[in-house]
Amino acid sequence: MGKAESMNDDHVLPFQLDALGVRGRLVRLGPALDAVIEKHGYPPAVARPLAEAMVLCACLATSLKYDGIFTLQITGDGPIRLLVTDLTTDGALRGYALFDSWKLAIALGAGKTEAPDGYVPKLFGQGRLTFTVDQGQHTERYQGVVPLEGATLADCAHTYFRQSEQLPTGIKIVARRTVTDGTPHWRGAALMVQQMPEFDAGRVDIDQDQREDDWRKAVILMASATEAEMLDPGLPGSTLLYRLFHLERPRQFEPRPIVARCRCSRERIDRVLRGIKREELGDLRDASGKVAVKCEFCSTEYAYDDGDLDRIYASAA
Repeated sequence: MGKAESMNDDHVLPFQLDALGVRGRLVRLGPALDAVIEKHGYPPAVARPLAEAMVLCACLATSLKYDGIFTLQITGDGPIRLLVTDLTTDGALRGYALFDSWKLAIALGAGKTEAPDGYVPKLFGQGRLTFTVDQGQHTERYQGVVPLEGATLADCAHTYFRQSEQLPTGIKIVARRTVTDGTPHWRGAALMVQQMPEFDAGRVDIDQDQREDDWRKAVILMASATEAEMLDPGLPGSTLLYRLFHLERPRQFEPRPIVARCRCSRERIDRVLRGIKREELGDLRDASGKVAVKCEFCSTEYAYDDGDLDRIYASAA
């Protein structure tokens, strides 16, 4: 991957359209998606929803003020029964999916492997979309839950903002897998605009019709971005924003980098095992008799022999 491409990947570019009273985010991910998706070897019909969810997660998380972990989770009764992705405030992104291969093949139809446009009802079925902000054990967790309503993840996000935040929001999400020089690569992008409630705070001279017109204009300009533009590794994000909103003089802020990084560690697994009675670990033992624990996010395996278990449970006493 060339230098120009790497400079235009794996970051969130915040911007503001002061003339319209609108703020926004442009998210572009490349190597971070590859690091997660290719490691798991997900089929295309699972990989694309995960890629789009990771892009959406980065978009929503960086629009909030928090210090901790933002988690996006989708559960359903369809072929993909669980999809989870999260982002820390320092930009560490990860994700994974659980699915039924047989149900997936039936849902896609004979000979098909790609997720169709508008895949949410077909691949997730009836379910819900959950957003969680966890800022540590001494703070209360925030959680928003909405039903999976709509054909796309962007539709589901719109449902969340309409029902939970009641904040006019427009989101466009794209993700595709391409092959360059024989090597597959994932790219994903999201563009979000959001009305600024503080723009109206304390003002009595607001022209509501003009506010509505300004909002419609912002959404139309956002929607005019093509998939090719959003995914083009040779097109800098700043250039794309200027191309879309140049008449509104977009004000851009410092990009926030995103990196694929799991938070699992042996110390964390130790703490999990301490919470399980030792006599209940039989189902976790592998053929060699060791207790084996695999991280769903990064596929790292942690093995514990009896000596390791002695150490863990002795420290818990």
